[in-house]
Amino acid sequence: MPESVRIRARDGVELAGDLFLPGGAPRAAVLVASAMGVPRAYYAAFASFLARQGMAALTFDYRGIGGSRRGPLRRLEATLRDWGERDLAGAVDLLRARVPGTPLLWVGHSVGGQLLGIVEDVPIAGALLVGAQSGHWRLWSGARRAGIFALWHVLIPWLVPLLGKLPAALLGGGEDVPPGVALEWARWGRERDYVMSYAGPLGGRGFARHQGPIVSYAISDDALAPVRSVEALLGFYATPRKELRLVRPEDVGARVIGHFGFFRGRFEQTLWREAAVFLASAAGAGRRAHAVREERAPTAG
Repeated sequence: MPESVRIRARDGVELAGDLFLPGGAPRAAVLVASAMGVPRAYYAAFASFLARQGMAALTFDYRGIGGSRRGPLRRLEATLRDWGERDLAGAVDLLRARVPGTPLLWVGHSVGGQLLGIVEDVPIAGALLVGAQSGHWRLWSGARRAGIFALWHVLIPWLVPLLGKLPAALLGGGEDVPPGVALEWARWGRERDYVMSYAGPLGGRGFARHQGPIVSYAISDDALAPVRSVEALLGFYATPRKELRLVRPEDVGARVIGHFGFFRGRFEQTLWREAAVFLASAAGAGRRAHAVREERAPTAG
């Protein structure tokens, strides 16, 4: 069973989380960064699996979502930047305090893989991204392109101020999203450089600073994150150690995977085990790099 934890975001907002600990000393600490509007419970089985592989794993809800929601969304002042620079950064702070001295790893689903790039002071040993995409509408094709264009230019700008939230129905699942988060998301989506339209003028933030390995999964039947969009986001990260992995449902004996399927328990023996191998490798490399830095550090006197 996970331990319920209260996370303090960088601006003091309290967030709900669950910490999954292995039976012995953790060999790594993994932050699971959720997709837009998806509560932390969705990732519980995956986090529990990571704990059985010897890694501590933290799931949590962004402000306004799940256990971190306080009152009507219309009254909540929150932006997508807050989810990254304050909420995710605060979750990292808790994880480092509870599991000190272990390599820090990031698992980002959809927007959770995008927001890694705007958190600049987090020493990530490695990152696994799933369906994490750049959101500019031109990266889609056909009718789906028209739908994404309408989402950014019409539906969110007009509907969200009226309703005081982004309805979950427009996301394909999950929970309603705070209005400020949705409106900033749409602003990024109207820009060719998407999230880099914000991070670029600030020196690239985490996109420029993160140098650890990244594996980014593109799912062939994921209509919300086509391969071109996943490639585009991966291209924002400056690290030379990055890999795009294209997965087709038939590769893992499935009929469908889609945008949300990766984290379902039926993929424990396939996608999850492959993910655990990468995370363990990144953790090992992180430990070795830390040991080298310690050896090279000047001694007093």
